Amino acid sequence: MASGDYKKDYRMDDNSTDSGIDSFRSILKDAEEPYGKLVGDPAEDTECADKFCNATDERLDSAYGSSSLSVDSLSEIVQDCSISTAAEVHASTPTRLSEQEENFLTTITEDGDTILHLAIIHEDEHFAHQLIQWFPKDVLDIQNNLYQTPLHLANYLSLPSVVQSLVEHGASLEPQDRDGNTPLHVACQHGWVDGATSMTRDVSPSKLIPVLETQNWKGLTCLHVATLNGHLQLVNLLMKKGADLNIQEGTSGKTALHLAVEQHDLHLVALLLQQSANVDAAMFNGCTPLHLAVGRQDAAMANLLCQADADKMVRNTENETPLDLADGNDDILALFPFDDIQISGRSVVGMKF
Repeated sequence: MASGDYKKDYRMDDNSTDSGIDSFRSILKDAEEPYGKLVGDPAEDTECADKFCNATDERLDSAYGSSSLSVDSLSEIVQDCSISTAAEVHASTPTRLSEQEENFLTTITEDGDTILHLAIIHEDEHFAHQLIQWFPKDVLDIQNNLYQTPLHLANYLSLPSVVQSLVEHGASLEPQDRDGNTPLHVACQHGWVDGATSMTRDVSPSKLIPVLETQNWKGLTCLHVATLNGHLQLVNLLMKKGADLNIQEGTSGKTALHLAVEQHDLHLVALLLQQSANVDAAMFNGCTPLHLAVGRQDAAMANLLCQADADKMVRNTENETPLDLADGNDDILALFPFDDIQISGRSVVGMKF
């Protein structure tokens, strides 16, 4: 996705500005390690800082050093400016930031973006890497007005090296954007296996499991999102990382198996069943995956579930069995042989009336 497409799709108006970080500027000042100055040609550094300061003459006085600066107006600045790499910082004599440099690094745009957000939005990976090395860990998790962290944006724009660098420098997987999505939700939504792999590779189960169990505002976990979008590789990855196959989404109580049945995805249903997903898991209304398959007249899906020993006689809250939903479909009725019908737990075959 191009940066222009990103801005068109995601730069919506929102009045929420609480990122959870009390002061971007104070974080920079209080960081344990002092910072080197902007490096490169002195004339170029001065020109870069001057451009930025001229653009922010009307800075607003807030905890973040907010400004009326827009993403577009910073495009040239992001492309022209560069700061030192970590090696260059350590090689030089450490010194505190000048006021001009501090203004550059701590300015927040009208959209709530830091300079790191902007570097990622403009897909300037080199500049983003420099900023990631420069900024303290807490700054990496600052959220913009849409509650997106730099890690959210790197996943939206599929920037693998930036995702890797953010994770290596301690960016959190937990922040949720305005839709409740974590960065891992974003990767699952877009089917980005490389990004999901980078974010989960070296994370301990104790830290990863809570992320895998996090629901967005639609009640969906990462596994639910990957399932709904038919991303087989991602579902497989999440299962290997310990995702609960039987966790219910928050609106109707569907598991990943219910969702895969609704999508008529035989391959995904087969994978979930192979990994011991509960074939008789019930939604809040008591419907099992077999109820859904029969109700959608999907004979192939119903057959697959029956082969996995799905309970054909379980009743939902409307007192309906899957058979009650067959609606005369001969292919589905063939899955319910007469000798499988029971009354009070006893087979009809052989009973005397």
